[in-house]
Amino acid sequence: MTRSRLRTAATLLSFSLLALPAPAASAAAEAPGAPGTGAAWTTGGKEGFGTSATTASKVWFTLGQGISHEVYYPTVDVANVQDLQYVVSDGAGFTQLERDHTTKQVVLTDPRSLSYRQVNTAANGRYRITKTHTADPARATVLVQTRFEVLSGGPLQLYALYNPSLNNSGMGDTGATSGGQLVASDGPVSSALAASTGFTKLTSGYSGSASDGYVDLSGNHALDTQYDSASAPGNLVQLGQIPVGTDTTFTLGLGFGDNRGAASANASASLAGGFAAADSAYRSGWDAYLSSLDAVPGSITGGGLTTQYNVALMTLRAHEDKTYLGANVASLTNPWGEAKDGNGTGDCGYHAVWSRDLYQVSTAQIAAGDTAAANRSADYLFNVQQRPDGSFPQNTRLDGTNCWTSLQLDEVAFPIVLVWQLNRFDAAMWAKVKKSADFLVSRGPSTPQERWEENGGYSPSTIAAEIAGLICAADIAERNGDTASANTYRATADQWQAQVTGWTFTTSGPLGDGRYFERIDGNGNPNDGQSIFIQNGGGNHDERSIIDAGFLELVRLGVKPPADPDVAASLPEVDSTLKVTTPNGPMWYRYNHDGYGKRPPAARTPAPVSAGCGHCSPASAGSTNSPTAGRRPRTWPPWRPRPTRVT
Repeated sequence: MTRSRLRTAATLLSFSLLALPAPAASAAAEAPGAPGTGAAWTTGGKEGFGTSATTASKVWFTLGQGISHEVYYPTVDVANVQDLQYVVSDGAGFTQLERDHTTKQVVLTDPRSLSYRQVNTAANGRYRITKTHTADPARATVLVQTRFEVLSGGPLQLYALYNPSLNNSGMGDTGATSGGQLVASDGPVSSALAASTGFTKLTSGYSGSASDGYVDLSGNHALDTQYDSASAPGNLVQLGQIPVGTDTTFTLGLGFGDNRGAASANASASLAGGFAAADSAYRSGWDAYLSSLDAVPGSITGGGLTTQYNVALMTLRAHEDKTYLGANVASLTNPWGEAKDGNGTGDCGYHAVWSRDLYQVSTAQIAAGDTAAANRSADYLFNVQQRPDGSFPQNTRLDGTNCWTSLQLDEVAFPIVLVWQLNRFDAAMWAKVKKSADFLVSRGPSTPQERWEENGGYSPSTIAAEIAGLICAADIAERNGDTASANTYRATADQWQAQVTGWTFTTSGPLGDGRYFERIDGNGNPNDGQSIFIQNGGGNHDERSIIDAGFLELVRLGVKPPADPDVAASLPEVDSTLKVTTPNGPMWYRYNHDGYGKRPPAARTPAPVSAGCGHCSPASAGSTNSPTAGRRPRTWPPWRPRPTRVT
């Protein structure tokens, strides 16, 4: 249940309580109101993220809106928390959610670690909450060191409000008070919330019902009833009061395990070891990881971007699972945030592995000197994701089972490019590469979906990947004595390279001077004005009127030279159509008429995701990839020859 709906429920309940005297606090065995109102995930806008650099601590935390968002355990595709935040009350006149009633600041506390501090100051000036987050490197516990300061008008009461959504669902949780902790479970996942100070009051209930501790507290600013257990599966909400004075520092421990006892033991052991020790080991782990990489390039240090560079590399590394090594999920978020139903476990969200994303992460790691991570990903791609026919799925869960079910041919090609970059030329790898290369020859160049996962046809970016994949496969084939396959792959690549402009470059378009690469063409005739329906709700349009910067893959992958006249001719249309000037510099939309992303300001009320107007991509503004940054995406790495006969 979202907190806006909780506030509504709390308001309605408060009216019913006004006519009644406040009862004394009491304890009841079983919480009524199961299963509670429906669950929804939090916003996808994250401000911080962390996990230990060790594999022993299989827990990941995310931060946003000044609070804790999803926490993942035991793998990066299992979300277990909707949110964890504080509630502050004066016991008489107000009860405030930390998320909704504070001004917020988030700080990276260590430039060589994924260490974040949130500082939330009450809008009414009454209090300040400072939280520093870490993950215990020795066990599955998230620790939150908290300083609560009363700035005026004390005393105040502080509560930890925990909304578990264990095992990827907000509706199957049960909970109880046990040993001074709040424990919860759903199938193979359990959690335990503990405080270094202990809790003075504890309760478990169902979201939006009378047993919801936050609803109870909001009614008359007192926690009147405490429920020892909520044993029917539902949308569980747990609340614990923390003893505080005018300036109190304590630590919350949120432990996980495969049962309640294990989760409680993890939380207790982490608290007993102390926040300082766990945090020091956490930071040291990330510092050691960065020290194992190549020296930061001078272009980065000279531009004052070292911290940004290091945080980016740590974030990429931290998205790798610790059980399925080499598998990086796309993002530790649920797409579309609070609009995403959290009642069931059917959809993967972005907690899935795309071979295209994994290739891109791996190439960054290769460039930084982490070839070990890239090799783990190559093994995962060909040992877990590759299908018997040589294809790769649109994406999968960590165990390789399908999540979304389309086919994108660049995702078949990129794993071949990756193993070539890693010099994986052995016979066993060649046998797998051959399957994928043969699949490309038989199915390409038109793709059922292109890189934006919506439309099919002739895509410049996809064809670039296919050509690169075939050229790399040809080189691997030759190294394994299969000249026939090598000749087939090179001949096919040469043919597609010669035809890609004819398939995708319009000379009669409505933009600019009419000469540019399209985003995608349905039938390989870029001048016939065929209508394209943008699958995310962007509507029907002449395919000549839809552009993106995907054609730059032709240059990045060495299919066309940077000075290619058709590439150069397409840049003005990209800028005039997709470029936006912001206070922080230029940015680009991914393509025009995009129905995905933000809605226009006048329409920012609940509406389908497809009612969007696109979203500028920070990735498109990078100095080496931005269309008009005065540079062009580089071709094959200059330290090794490009294995191609393509001209």
